[in-house]
Amino acid sequence: MLIQYLENDHKRIDEYLHRAAAHPDETEMTAYSQFRGGLLRHIGIGENLLFPTLLQTLEGQPLPDITQIKLDHAALVALLVPPPTRSIIAALRAILDKHNMLEERAGGIYQFFKRIPGVTMDVLLQNVRSSPAVPMLPQKSTPNILNATRRALARAGYNLADYEND
Repeated sequence: MLIQYLENDHKRIDEYLHRAAAHPDETEMTAYSQFRGGLLRHIGIGENLLFPTLLQTLEGQPLPDITQIKLDHAALVALLVPPPTRSIIAALRAILDKHNMLEERAGGIYQFFKRIPGVTMDVLLQNVRSSPAVPMLPQKSTPNILNATRRALARAGYNLADYEND
């Protein structure tokens, strides 16, 4: 049930981004705001609820791809700070495609939730479902913000310049 909830959340977030970027010359800002809020909430659920529960349940066993997933989260959040441009949207799409696969694929992080005992899983699912929206700050576009965004992407193995012609 939890895995299905998380995968459906990916689809919902992807749909918001698709609607936001449906017209190449203009971002539909209502849909982008829904995308932004949905993605921030989803990342918060992972970082604050899911990963700590997994690490506690698995008692220090290594989780595949957890380092990359956390770096992706930081890169995605950094991309949400400046206003959306074509290159930012292209980077978001590309990173989310890879990132969602790390979580959803066979052997991915979501499969480890099957190891969580039933009672703990029920409580976790309830906490995930009731997780509130994340307050969003206004977007900012300054050289410092864009440089910080580039650095966060570089730490995760991405280069914003790779998406500038998309």
